[in-house]
Amino acid sequence: MKNKKIWTSRILSLWIMLAIALSAKGQNHWEDPGIFAVNKEEARSSFTPFESVEKALNGVDSESEYIKSLNGFWKFNYAPKASQRPLDFYKTAYDVSRWDNIPVPANWELHGYGFAQYNNIQYPFEKNPPLIKDDYSPVGSYVTFFTLPDNWNNREIFIHLGAVKSGFDIWINDHKAGYSQDSKLPSEFNITPYLKPGKNKVSVQVFQFTDGSYLEDQDFWRLSGIQRDVYLLARPKTYIRDFFAKTGLDGSYENGVFELAVDIVNIGESDTSVEVECILLDGQGRDVSKGITSLDLKRKTEKTRRFASFLPNIKKWSAETPNLYTLLLVLAKDNEVVEASSIQVGFRSSEIKGGQLLVNGKPILIKGVNRHEHNPYTGHVVNRETMIKDIETMKRLNINAVRTSHYPNDPLWYALCDQYGLYLYDEANLESHGMGYKPEHTLANVPEWKEAHVSRVMNMIKRDKNHPSVIVWSMGNEAGTGPNFLESYKAAQEYDDSRPIHYERAEKMTEVKERHTDIIGNMYMTIPRVEHIYSEGEEQRPFIWCEYSHAMGNSNGNFKEYWDLVYSHPQIQGGFIWDWMDQGLIQYDEQGEEYWAYGGHFEPEGVYNDGNFCLNGLVNPDWTTHPGAM
Repeated sequence: MKNKKIWTSRILSLWIMLAIALSAKGQNHWEDPGIFAVNKEEARSSFTPFESVEKALNGVDSESEYIKSLNGFWKFNYAPKASQRPLDFYKTAYDVSRWDNIPVPANWELHGYGFAQYNNIQYPFEKNPPLIKDDYSPVGSYVTFFTLPDNWNNREIFIHLGAVKSGFDIWINDHKAGYSQDSKLPSEFNITPYLKPGKNKVSVQVFQFTDGSYLEDQDFWRLSGIQRDVYLLARPKTYIRDFFAKTGLDGSYENGVFELAVDIVNIGESDTSVEVECILLDGQGRDVSKGITSLDLKRKTEKTRRFASFLPNIKKWSAETPNLYTLLLVLAKDNEVVEASSIQVGFRSSEIKGGQLLVNGKPILIKGVNRHEHNPYTGHVVNRETMIKDIETMKRLNINAVRTSHYPNDPLWYALCDQYGLYLYDEANLESHGMGYKPEHTLANVPEWKEAHVSRVMNMIKRDKNHPSVIVWSMGNEAGTGPNFLESYKAAQEYDDSRPIHYERAEKMTEVKERHTDIIGNMYMTIPRVEHIYSEGEEQRPFIWCEYSHAMGNSNGNFKEYWDLVYSHPQIQGGFIWDWMDQGLIQYDEQGEEYWAYGGHFEPEGVYNDGNFCLNGLVNPDWTTHPGAM
């Protein structure tokens, strides 16, 4: 108990120092580009710990004894201005019984709070980075309660929030647990010091706009709230914090090269010894590789253990043949399983060679689309059923690739793309289009915003690194270019050398003269311009349109001319149509009939919107196809 009090006291001191520093600067912590993660766990790959090998191999997250979902109805308060938000609502004695109920996950605008707004480029607030004017700065305050399972005693308890728009503070009981930004990546906090026996209170205060909103100016509906799953996660004092499975091919492209790095942490107060076992199984459940190692861990330390093996005649993963293997990791102590986890992995290579993008040693053609996460009923909250509808419809249309425009998607999307076979450009949640591209305007040139840029790119990579479907990292979209993207590129290269890196604006080099994209992908570049780039034979990078053939209305004409060019030049390898689905939201007319609403249907009079420009997909919101899709 003494150590727990010391830990809590140190964190409280951190918050006090932070508050004093911000007060001296005259700004709030949600308006400081240098503050985007406080007391938050380091980003990790997506995996679930189970209590047994059998459950780990079954892979149903909800069956883990170490997971407790907090999805469901929470108490909710909406304030149209940050200055009007409740300040003491997190305290145990504060009564929220008369507050409204709201489902989690959900976008609060679709439940009667504020309004949905569709903007393409213009920010939905007055532009003055990093500040947010108080006259339009909505805040949603959430509260729920939980009781820990009896078998979680003496374990470390974490809370996981899958995605929250745009930034949030979190309290457990009367204690502030942390702060986070980046509305499309998970946030995890160790809440063990703040827990008590019996009922515990979780309070989350969500700011619709923060300084981070200047980096989230994508062309889509501006919707807010807790929009992905929330759950508690119980870990032992010593546990597998993360792992990186590189599943590549040798020079012949026929044999598998397996390299695994496992990070084990001991956050307990005592030294310990554990064993880590890794087993790779093929599609029939047969062992194809196995390794085990013992290690001693001092208190409060972390170590990395590495495994490697050569696998002859591997079954390769591609979009056409998505062969998967199961990677099982088991942490044991004294021959007893402490926890076990498994993921699906695929053996494939992705590289630039001879001026082409090669997968498994062969050039591929990208027949792709840009996809927003969208559901006509629930907005940015998507589920397994709708993801599979997307994939199956894409497969019927011979689409083989998706750009996750313009942010990391729900983790389930990547697992499904691994399973069904789709190539992914995985894109960071980074767009500051409304600032403009000029060097004196773009945030990519502002040193104070460097860490915010780099963290968004790197946290995406750390989460999604084990998915074979991800063949290219994309550092963002329409955010200008500058040193902040160069630093992001270098950090990504250093962390993962197994995939190329793309950023469309990197070709508009002004202040930055160093190359910081491995693929040229200028959106909507004309056929003559592309022909000119490759006419002299000097460009050593492939060309793949990150956006082309805008699909609004009865569109996608002259597609043959694009692909005549693709087929005529080996370095021009296709592109991603803008975009996949009309972003219509369901509304009802006077007769109760459904229709798909667009910008202008929800916004109050005088509030800027971009009208029906969100209806530019290959398919309708119900997955029926437009003529151009065929």
